[in-house]
Amino acid sequence: MTEIADLIIKVAAAIGAVGGISGVIFGVYNWIVKQNRQDDEIKELRDEQALICYGVLAALKGLKEQGCNGPVSEAITKIEKHINVQAHTWHE
Repeated sequence: MTEIADLIIKVAAAIGAVGGISGVIFGVYNWIVKQNRQDDEIKELRDEQALICYGVLAALKGLKEQGCNGPVSEAITKIEKHINVQAHTWHE
């Protein structure tokens, strides 16, 4: 009778160990999938922000052509500098 009880305990322990290990593996897999999804979303946001930045720069240059100076010229300089720095530091 004790042999059967020992066997049941060992089988239950093995099932528990397999379940625990598979749970950890499943958790790591889900975490990796989530990170990859976030990386894709971040890339999309960066692309969108770049387009917005170029649009703002175009609008500012249009204002400068119409005679606006001062803050417009300063903003154009800063945006162009920012774009240049990002172009040299952005690693894909």
